[in-house]
Amino acid sequence: MPNKKSAIKRLRQDKKKHDRNKAILSEIRTFAKKAKAAIADKDAVGADDTLKTLESKLTRAARKDIIKKNTASRKVSRLRSQWSKIETQA
Repeated sequence: MPNKKSAIKRLRQDKKKHDRNKAILSEIRTFAKKAKAAIADKDAVGADDTLKTLESKLTRAARKDIIKKNTASRKVSRLRSQWSKIETQA
């Protein structure tokens, strides 16, 4: 346990930040699963809606340094390429 006042405050802040980041990452994982499931079901419209939401959440998370910018970009790129394959088939 920290002894200094500033260290106590930093600990409090870190806990809040950790909880917030954890919630955002969980939400991103959930939307990624939904997008993958929609792509697997060949539901182009549902997948597109989910991907739009996921892209927004990933971009925000990257902007807030919750995840790296390239990680967000990579995830979007891979899912979009899978989505485009099912859309061209339809």
